Amino acid sequence: MKGWLFKEIHKPLELVEREDPKPGEGQISIEIKAAGLCHSDVGLMEGITTSQLAYYPIIIGHEFAGVVKEVGKGVKNFKVGDRVACRAGFGSPGVSMEGAYATMTVAPAHFCTLVPSKVEWKDAAAATDAGLTSYHAVAKTAGIKAGDKVGIVGVGGLGFNAVQIALALGAEVYCSTRKKEVQEKLIALGCKKVVSDVRDLKECQLNTIIDFAGVESTLQGSLEALNHGGTLVIIGLGGASWNLSITQLVCSEVNIKTSIGGDVDDLKEVLKLIEKKKLEIPAVPITFDEIPEGLERLKRGEVVGRLVAIL
Repeated sequence: MKGWLFKEIHKPLELVEREDPKPGEGQISIEIKAAGLCHSDVGLMEGITTSQLAYYPIIIGHEFAGVVKEVGKGVKNFKVGDRVACRAGFGSPGVSMEGAYATMTVAPAHFCTLVPSKVEWKDAAAATDAGLTSYHAVAKTAGIKAGDKVGIVGVGGLGFNAVQIALALGAEVYCSTRKKEVQEKLIALGCKKVVSDVRDLKECQLNTIIDFAGVESTLQGSLEALNHGGTLVIIGLGGASWNLSITQLVCSEVNIKTSIGGDVDDLKEVLKLIEKKKLEIPAVPITFDEIPEGLERLKRGEVVGRLVAIL
């Protein structure tokens, strides 16, 4: 197998060749067909989040889908040849063990699920993090269901996924984003109202707002726009802190929740939505050899959507 090895902070990845990995008990080995590039990997390489790694040098990359090549002892729910995707998050390949910027990897079987035949590899890989994280925030943490009114703030990659998911669940969706081109897309999708400042959603009587920006101005604005006793879900990490008025918080009786990542059940639901064409995660294909340059593009802020390496 070949893989892109992270050896040192502030150093480029190094291409290495190794023997194909063998699955241990409860694991499966996977021939990778698609691997998504995530901005958090830039953080690992720049020393910002490197402490999250179990060890390094390590092959990073935590968004992937592929074909089962071998099953380890005790694995009953997968067989050789199955199309699978592995959920990203705590304990996943690319963080706690060798990852997906490679031609093969090994993953815990209970992190994986089958990929429907109609779902393309690039979409399956993007689902494992960008899709899963958005779904968990909307459906699990916020508990959005048909008929609910929800505000979504910060409609970048994750936020755009969240809008589609909330609409698929039957909710009325209201959005706040400063990007004019995105505003037009959101109205076309079926959002009830789209504004540049979340405070302008106050009149919409929202019981739930999900903030994918996570900066002080949007958090404070969301708090002001919510109904009394509403719920604010924070998932964005755009700011370092929030100077919060305790009096305002207590008097508003707002519930504040946070959300990060998701589980394999979330991944299953995301794949179903993709299969039914109710969710489209913008994914731009690149080659395996382009992974290092793709991460540099992420670092420079040049990427719209998700870069996915197709093997």
